[in-house]
Amino acid sequence: MHILYHTHSHFFDAVHLEERRRKQIEDRLRAGAAWEAWSTPKEQEKALVFTNALGQHLHSQTVYNHLKKLVAQVGAPDACVHDLRHTYAVLSLQNGDDVKTVQGNLGHATAAFTLDVYGHVSERMKEDSATRMQDYIEKLKQG
Repeated sequence: MHILYHTHSHFFDAVHLEERRRKQIEDRLRAGAAWEAWSTPKEQEKALVFTNALGQHLHSQTVYNHLKKLVAQVGAPDACVHDLRHTYAVLSLQNGDDVKTVQGNLGHATAAFTLDVYGHVSERMKEDSATRMQDYIEKLKQG
């Protein structure tokens, strides 16, 4: 199941993104002059991925309700939309993404802000790094 798309850094599943694009084109044709999202292919490149039938942003309660259903379906703990953002940031940092990349993906103005918010992750990563280095040194001593 693919839930999250991030168009600024192109973190998305291309098949699902293409399905969303086709759905938006259908919605645009049905909406006619009431369509608000984009009118040219160039505008479409920077448009929202998830919209309502008129091309408007989704109401936060709609997103929340869909998330609750998905969370229940997969048996995950209760979560809010912001939890997904936080989880993305933490997992990105823990899996080796540099802070500058995570900053850009989250839309933070500076890497310093990202570090301020997710510094606890960096501290744990430092500890893990120190442990790995210690293990490496111990192996060298034995060999």
